[in-house]
Amino acid sequence: MAFDYDLFVIGGGSGGVRAARIASGEWGAKVGLAEESRMGGTCVIRGCVPKKLMVFASGFPGIFEEARAYGWEVGATRFDWTAFRTRLESELNRLEEAYRNTLKTAGVTIHDTRATLVDAHRVRLASGEEFSAKHILIATGGRPFVPDIPGAELAVTSNEMFHLESLPKRALVVGGGYIASEFACILNGMGVEVSQYYRGAQILRGFDDEARGHVANAMQASGVDIHCGTDLMRLEKTEGGIRAVATDGSEREFDLVMYATGRRPNVENLGLDGLGVEIGRKGQIVVDRFSQTAVPSIFAVGDVTGRINLTPVAIREGHAFADTVFGSKPTAFDHELVASAVFTQPELGSIGLSEEAAREQEPIEVYATAFRPMKTAFIGKPDRVMMKLIVSKATRKVLGCHIVAPEAGEMIQLAAIAIRMGATKEDFDRTCAVHPTMSEELVTMRKPVRTI
Repeated sequence: MAFDYDLFVIGGGSGGVRAARIASGEWGAKVGLAEESRMGGTCVIRGCVPKKLMVFASGFPGIFEEARAYGWEVGATRFDWTAFRTRLESELNRLEEAYRNTLKTAGVTIHDTRATLVDAHRVRLASGEEFSAKHILIATGGRPFVPDIPGAELAVTSNEMFHLESLPKRALVVGGGYIASEFACILNGMGVEVSQYYRGAQILRGFDDEARGHVANAMQASGVDIHCGTDLMRLEKTEGGIRAVATDGSEREFDLVMYATGRRPNVENLGLDGLGVEIGRKGQIVVDRFSQTAVPSIFAVGDVTGRINLTPVAIREGHAFADTVFGSKPTAFDHELVASAVFTQPELGSIGLSEEAAREQEPIEVYATAFRPMKTAFIGKPDRVMMKLIVSKATRKVLGCHIVAPEAGEMIQLAAIAIRMGATKEDFDRTCAVHPTMSEELVTMRKPVRTI
């Protein structure tokens, strides 16, 4: 049977674009790609990239304060949200065009519309046009989830945060994950009075307990009003803003309420019903290690599969898919030991097992330190940095590394290389320190603080 395309990709985010580019540009496949929104997907348009730029913007008040303490004369400062947002939107437009040009250069045919599946080898565009494809890749990502409570329509999600007409004076962030915590820090740094409600016992569930406690303490010290064990019951519109009625009995008024209580895979109305594609308990498309669904011609990568919802993971999954199917190079991305960073203030960098997970697995040694970094200790600020290594007693391998510090994301990327290679604690010990740096503490912790 002759097909219109060798591969048709549904979704123009990081994973779908990488798969399409490699399949077409490197392996010579005839590829079509449909994207109903903006090219670049969540990360480029409404996620990692604009968020990180907001993180940078929100950090300048602290920089100005430190500069004064170091002897610099810094005049009055004011944050112009409109100027920042205008420049941000211009940058996102540039990046979207870059993604488009990358696909065009690789020979991919772009369809700027929604596509759904008709059967295992056919897709239908919103225009009604249909195409056949030997292989179909679903890379539709995920979307923010807002619980069904009274007044939920009054809240915004991370999608809208980059396009606010103006900054609120009082904001409530609902959720305790990395997106919620990052935006709480961003708004706080921009001068907004921020509260954060989370129904759990501590924010950043899933990360090392000691590390997330360190982040929470730092956030509270900087002015974020964190309320754990607290959830919203309803939202009400008032003359002055939005009244938030919480489970702890409180009723407070805010100018903006942002929900960041998780994300859901984009699988609705894709035409998957009856095709035999398995959908998991959390709405994700179930795939094997090669990103193949239960239907041999249909594959899926990225957040829609619910494996590890990180942009670099989606990219590697998309690349591995293209190499496997079109390059005759069977490749499965290894989802073990994937480093991550939470861009709170301070940042949290993490790879491998938390102390809690490791001690359930085997006997371990814990090496940890907390200290005042030179830069801010010099000017009397109480900031503290935390570094932690989890070590197997049996093999001496470093099972996990957790850093809470400015630029922790940069540090954990380099530590991840050593840990992926199977470095032992003695390998760390043999590494000469770079002095004076914060990261030198990773190679100077000689005695465990706990043996479990």
